Amino acid sequence: MNVTLFGAEAERLEPLIESHDTLSLVDEPGDVVVCFGGDGTLLAAELKWPNIPKVPIRNSRRGIRCISDPPEETIAKLAEDSLVRTEYLKLGCRVVYGDQEKSSKDLLAINEFTVHMGRVNTAVRFKIWFDDTAFGDNDDNEIIGDGFMVSTPFGSTAYFNEITRGTFWSGIGVAFMYAREKTNHVVLPEDVVVRARITRGPAILAYDNSSEYIELVEGDELVIQRHAKPAVMLVPEA
Repeated sequence: MNVTLFGAEAERLEPLIESHDTLSLVDEPGDVVVCFGGDGTLLAAELKWPNIPKVPIRNSRRGIRCISDPPEETIAKLAEDSLVRTEYLKLGCRVVYGDQEKSSKDLLAINEFTVHMGRVNTAVRFKIWFDDTAFGDNDDNEIIGDGFMVSTPFGSTAYFNEITRGTFWSGIGVAFMYAREKTNHVVLPEDVVVRARITRGPAILAYDNSSEYIELVEGDELVIQRHAKPAVMLVPEA
């Protein structure tokens, strides 16, 4: 099995990998990526190599999604092929710009996509649809607030939980940040397509822990839905 190590101190695991005849260290991902760090390390690895199974080993005080067992135990189970394959829903987001000269952009997230106001003293206005059904309490469906988030169950324990004080285990969660709406979150079936249009910006789109930010203005649209390929992790049997 070809193994790539990822993380600030991942080289500490090299002797453990080399001690097993069934494992081979490679620079470019082959069969599996072993992440050594916290949840941020896992997210960064998933952004970099979205279709490669991950083994997230904790090397941080914060890492609720990482394996807390001693690294030597987890590496031994990887060598024995006894880790359990676990799949997690991912979201895809297509950014469709109102400016026809700008090409659309496709993004992936395992945690969430977040749209936030682009200026701290100016609310963002937007409209949002779940499939073809408009969401909102007013006649024109326009929502005013700090922004909104579309989250996976995996990401619901992170920023989504900070906003709503809740988590969910299936579907797609939508949370509104300091909006005039009467509800602060909605959980939808995972096959629902969430579409949003900025009606007054500026706004910023962020996703997972990517260093890339997408600037949004009036007329820009987002189409967010379940991605065809899940995130795959190899973890000890519960």
